[in-house]
Amino acid sequence: MISKKFTSFYTLSSLLPFSIMDRYLVMQLLPPFLFGVGAFTSVVLAIDSLFELLRKVVESGLPLSVAFQVFLLKLPYVMAYAFPMSTLLATLMTYSRLSSESELIALRGCGVSVYRMVLTAVIFSFLVTGMTFVFNEQIAPAANYQATLTLQQAVRSDKPSYKQQNIYYPEYRDVKQPDGSKSKMLTRLFYADEFDGKRMQGLTIIDRTTENLNQIIVAESAQWNASQGVWDFYNGTIYLVAADRSYRNILRFEQQQLQLPRTPLNLAESNRDYGEMNISQALDQLQLERLGGNLQKIRKLEVRIQQKIAFPFVCVIFGLVGSVMGSIPQRTGRGTSFGISVVVIFSYYLLLSVSGALAQANILSPVIGAWTPNLFGLGVGVFLLLRVAQK
Repeated sequence: MISKKFTSFYTLSSLLPFSIMDRYLVMQLLPPFLFGVGAFTSVVLAIDSLFELLRKVVESGLPLSVAFQVFLLKLPYVMAYAFPMSTLLATLMTYSRLSSESELIALRGCGVSVYRMVLTAVIFSFLVTGMTFVFNEQIAPAANYQATLTLQQAVRSDKPSYKQQNIYYPEYRDVKQPDGSKSKMLTRLFYADEFDGKRMQGLTIIDRTTENLNQIIVAESAQWNASQGVWDFYNGTIYLVAADRSYRNILRFEQQQLQLPRTPLNLAESNRDYGEMNISQALDQLQLERLGGNLQKIRKLEVRIQQKIAFPFVCVIFGLVGSVMGSIPQRTGRGTSFGISVVVIFSYYLLLSVSGALAQANILSPVIGAWTPNLFGLGVGVFLLLRVAQK
């Protein structure tokens, strides 16, 4: 039986932009949403980080205090993924409960359409979308990167750990052709076998910046001299070649300073994982990768950037799907709602993985690959909404 208290909510200005009905529905959505954030965060953290940290505590002697610090730093990253899942769980549980207790039937009897009831959940989902975007951009990447640094410093080994291999950096200049068009000409090519965090190893540089004179520099290692803004090269040879490709001179050195840009070092040092960068940092990284010319990395980063933009909006999709599915007259308990949420979430991430892989394989564009799961979910939500509204 519906109480008089609830009936009063249904009859007071239910069609206003933010009515008493909306406040009531939002208050009903908040507890299961917070429950979902806690539940999903705990599960994902246990699977993704907790067991690995415990293994490092036992096998690598990681201090418990450091493990706890890393655990806390991982929280924002996991919570950002828990927000959409919690939105689906909250809307599905709330609207299923209201439907099973005939409160949604009472709303429709008072002239409130299904579209208007679902609108509250969609607005709530937009608020969660904004919160997810803030977490993904301002909090999670920095915290996740700090967690990686903290863990690396705690278990650092004395053995060298090469961060990058095959560092490739070309420089071009525009050349005006006789017909007035412009073309790019290679002026400098920087290549290093590997970078150990301090020095480049196995370098070859082709320098064509000086008119009528080309240089080929081969060195065992090189290190950026920050105080003087130059590169210190060690144990190498400089070959001087004239413009007509005739031999000019050979200079061997143990140490030589050369005025070269720092960009190759920036390219080698930019070893953040995709989850440790916000969109702005990812765009900067994309520029560096384009200079390096690794097409696979470029494509993967382009897809990741689009996925970062598209991901927060899945909250709206889940809010729409959850509220519509919950509005279907049925007897659904909390356990059933949780099970349905898991199935929907698994289906979404499966589609996200498939479309992302197709985009990285150049079958789909990065935009289409990133937004396909959202568009598919939106189509399913609108279809279900139309079906429920007709009943």
